[in-house]
Amino acid sequence: MADQREEEERVVCCIGDLHGYISKLQNLWTNLETLIPSKSFKTSLIIFLGDYCDRGPDTRKLLDFLISLPSKYPSQTHVFLCGNHDLAFAAFLRVLPWPRDGSRFCDGWKEYEHNEEREGWFKGVGYEEMYLQGRRWGGLIKDRFNAAKGRNYQGSIYDAGLTFESYGVVHGSAGHVRKSGRVGASWVGAVGAAGTNHTTRVTGIKLTNAYFCDDGCVQDDVCIETSQGRKHCKLVAVHAGLDKAKGVAEQIRKLKEKDTSVPKVDALSGRANVWEIPKVLIPLTLICTS
Repeated sequence: MADQREEEERVVCCIGDLHGYISKLQNLWTNLETLIPSKSFKTSLIIFLGDYCDRGPDTRKLLDFLISLPSKYPSQTHVFLCGNHDLAFAAFLRVLPWPRDGSRFCDGWKEYEHNEEREGWFKGVGYEEMYLQGRRWGGLIKDRFNAAKGRNYQGSIYDAGLTFESYGVVHGSAGHVRKSGRVGASWVGAVGAAGTNHTTRVTGIKLTNAYFCDDGCVQDDVCIETSQGRKHCKLVAVHAGLDKAKGVAEQIRKLKEKDTSVPKVDALSGRANVWEIPKVLIPLTLICTS
């Protein structure tokens, strides 16, 4: 019985930030196909942890690759979680849901408005009703040198310049980007936004409204190898991590509710506050991957 269960245990692959580097993704995918037995790979669970766009030169090709996976590998399960870059991209395209509490997106600007001039927030067509991170994503940062990383920013503080280039459009051209079939093919289509001819083609993509997470962020039975042998546990997958000072159930609930009244989501863009696993999870048979 134990042997039969081991044979049936599903392979789970968690893939982190891809950032527009299609060649690296293709090489990684080839390595997975080579290293994982064919039968196991065909039925594996592939969890992408977000940040598909920006920095690299081929966001458009990378998104098209991801969109093609369900048809090419129909027996696999693909989960596409959202990263902070993806949330900002979706916000710029104005495909995020409105805040449920009746507030406006501009209400979320106030806390960070002291950064507006330095970061060069987007002020083009439609900015008045744009979520904060969309304005930051589509803007043009004034101080072009990123001292923390020792290189120049690519357009905005999100390095979104190369994403615009991958679609052949001018940086910050919100109206053109939103209506462009080239963008609609991969991004607006992928998130199921209305108004594109590609939406029906990618219905199987589970990146719900280009947002924080879907039901795939919690997997009930995942097998891992440990120094004590194989263990079965629950897996929680989010982009950046969970805040160690906040309740886990409450954080996951808010992610699934897609609360756009929050101008910055720690589980997507947090740093030191989400690097360590929340203490409440340590004694449990549970993995948090990000």
